[in-house]
Amino acid sequence: QLQLVESGGGLVQPGGSLRLSCAASGFTLNYYTIGWFRQAPGKEREGVSCISSSGSTTNYADSGKGRFTISRDNAKNTVYLQMNSLKPEDTAVYYCAAKPYALRHVCDMTQLYDYWGQGTQVTVSS
Repeated sequence: QLQLVESGGGLVQPGGSLRLSCAASGFTLNYYTIGWFRQAPGKEREGVSCISSSGSTTNYADSGKGRFTISRDNAKNTVYLQMNSLKPEDTAVYYCAAKPYALRHVCDMTQLYDYWGQGTQVTVSS
């Protein structure tokens, strides 16, 4: 059974940091493009970042540029999202998603991913 499990969310003060993890089971992430998405209360789900299956290409939404870093450890079958300088507007449920790669060095933040995790809550508040 293909499964993605996010972890690492929690409550953090503005300016703080969190590292989210997305662990895969039942398949090898090496052959998949990975995206991180988030959904705040009352808002549509939006793309945050993505990483190509090769790891050579990463993209970020404007909201996270300079603050968020996506990375992957294929040996651990895990993708990470390091989030620094967090703001209250970063509060949301964060999801990781996977899709088989079409091009090894390309990723996108459309919602057209095949597999989704259950999400992890990130709350930024003082």
